[in-house]
Amino acid sequence: MNIVDIIDAKRRGQTHSQEEIAFLVHGMQQGTVRDYQVAAWLMAVCLQGLNLDETTWLTEAFVRSGDQLDLSGVGGVTVDKHSTGGVGDKTTLVLAPLLAAAGVKVAKLSGRGLGFTGGTIDKLEAITGFETALPKAQFLKQVQEIGVAIGRQTGNLAPADGTMYALRDVTATVDSIPLIAASVVSKKIAAGASVIVLDIKCGRGAFMKDLTQARQLAETCQAVGQRLGKRLVTVISSMEQPLGYAVGHSVELMEVIRTLRGEGPADLTELCQALGSIALLEAGLAKTPQDAVQQLTACVESGRALATFKAMVVAQGGDPECLEDFSLLPQPARISMIPSPVTGTVQSIDALMIARAAQAVGAGRRTKEDPIDLGVGVVLHKKVGDTVQQGETLVELYSDAAHATEAMDLLRDAFCFTEGPVTPPPLILLEPTHAAP
Repeated sequence: MNIVDIIDAKRRGQTHSQEEIAFLVHGMQQGTVRDYQVAAWLMAVCLQGLNLDETTWLTEAFVRSGDQLDLSGVGGVTVDKHSTGGVGDKTTLVLAPLLAAAGVKVAKLSGRGLGFTGGTIDKLEAITGFETALPKAQFLKQVQEIGVAIGRQTGNLAPADGTMYALRDVTATVDSIPLIAASVVSKKIAAGASVIVLDIKCGRGAFMKDLTQARQLAETCQAVGQRLGKRLVTVISSMEQPLGYAVGHSVELMEVIRTLRGEGPADLTELCQALGSIALLEAGLAKTPQDAVQQLTACVESGRALATFKAMVVAQGGDPECLEDFSLLPQPARISMIPSPVTGTVQSIDALMIARAAQAVGAGRRTKEDPIDLGVGVVLHKKVGDTVQQGETLVELYSDAAHATEAMDLLRDAFCFTEGPVTPPPLILLEPTHAAP
């Protein structure tokens, strides 16, 4: 087989064989297929798509490119949660310790930033000393003893997906449904959990811009999982405006701690309770959604959820003082206030513009090699439905640049106003659905 022929076939809209998919993935790992050739194939896929067979074969090739975690020895029911990414989406950092405090085992492999903002791993690295590259034995021991571990893709866990994941970030090939499905499902299978919950984002700040696309991704993930013997539960949630108030790294971590204290934003709390309830029900640890919510609320109010997060930080080498003294987290050189130009009600907030503003000051990557500035970001003061007075602060910009004109312009343009009352959009757009293997 020849990689140029494979690229050309997909460019022409032809269907790959399982052998061709395996050849591509193996060659990418061995270096016989170059980055620029993979990039060309990714763009062809974005334009021509992959059918369900091809998507399943790609997922399987990712899984077979490395080892699979055997979680059978950690005890209890193992749960994994994944989000397709959004603006201000720090759900994993709240939900993982919350579920562990409720009695399930959470073995979570996460990635770095795709597109405009950083990922879960970037946010955790705002904690001084926090180690995300965990050896397999340490990862498993930590899940067994503490109930939760969050690490990045290292070693032999779906390494081919990790390579392709990084290339997608910088080649405008992130928002392909089959590529997202193969990446998500392969990581979940490699991570070995028995309960898998997928939070699929939908809206202006998500890869899936409308409900039709989001449904298609949910159905693709379920179908691929079913073919490969995994039962996936999918939820579609709104990303029309940022989740919570903070977008960045340090600023999102602060919001995570406040949420684990029971002081977090209403939308972030609602989403964590919704996803957590599904996980507890699927794990057999709750009989009804109401019972699950009560258990999760008790974990927060008792302090067990925050204590579990701290235990994870200590186990992974992080400084727990950062969680009490936010000044120990990376800080920006300056904070700029953006005032409201009118008196009225916030009608909409363009999450994508907020994300672009965060990227403009260094919170996201433009190329694969770009460093992330962990201290910069955006903090909203108002959300959709809030009233505001002219001159009142709408949003704060945390930056290191003396002149952050591009970011400030984006933030101003992100807000639309009206005179009358506005009902915020629903957070959960499609209730849980799943397909049994």
